[in-house]
Amino acid sequence: MSTAVLFTALVDDAGLFPPTSLHMSDALARHRRDQEHGGQVLTHRFLCPASRLDALRREEFVPRRIGLIVDTPEIPPFEDLPVDIVEVPMPPDASVAATALGVAGRLPRGVRLFVEVPAHRVGTDVPEGVGLKVRCGGATSDAFPPVEHLAVFIRSCVEQEIPFKATAGLHHAVRHFDPSLGTDRHGFLNLVLAVCEAVERRDPVPALRTTDATRLVALARQVDPETAKHARELLVSYGSCNTAAPLGDLRELGLIPE
Repeated sequence: MSTAVLFTALVDDAGLFPPTSLHMSDALARHRRDQEHGGQVLTHRFLCPASRLDALRREEFVPRRIGLIVDTPEIPPFEDLPVDIVEVPMPPDASVAATALGVAGRLPRGVRLFVEVPAHRVGTDVPEGVGLKVRCGGATSDAFPPVEHLAVFIRSCVEQEIPFKATAGLHHAVRHFDPSLGTDRHGFLNLVLAVCEAVERRDPVPALRTTDATRLVALARQVDPETAKHARELLVSYGSCNTAAPLGDLRELGLIPE
């Protein structure tokens, strides 16, 4: 089924990050439970800021996979840990190519690099083998990119075959209004289906904008298997501070089994 392809290994564990902001021990305990349970929607990749690697090393349990989120001036050594992805911010006056050039040569073989860029940015200078990262929300309403900006990003990645990751704001499957922020939150189901629409050379904006869960479920069930495969090769994963909510939403919508 195409729905199985769409949602397998979709969600990275961002329990250390806001708004959940778990203590390292608590975050690892939750991750260990998820890993033992083996839910297929989860990537079982633990996202860890570079500034907290030493705290991670002091813990007994080590995740199977680690995504290193660079929040330090330099990338610290991590060869003793199972890091498979490194995510770095792009400085305001830099380019993706320049940012990647300063980092990629220092990464061990097999570690993938993703550079975070603004949602409206068109990736015209992305070196081969480098991916992009897009932020879909945050603690304030202005951190949520407009649908049109996110659509530009998705179309650019699809047209140029650039893999990308998403982060922040994708707390639930379906786009919805958050009264505490006074803005709409993007849904991860909307995002996945928008990539499918772009793969089939259709406008991703309607899939991103809709708040109609019934329509989104119908679209998900109609996705061609090859489209689903291609879309998920491009959309690598997204980070969620809550690893239970995505599974709960997909079960409630009938898109994965109970």
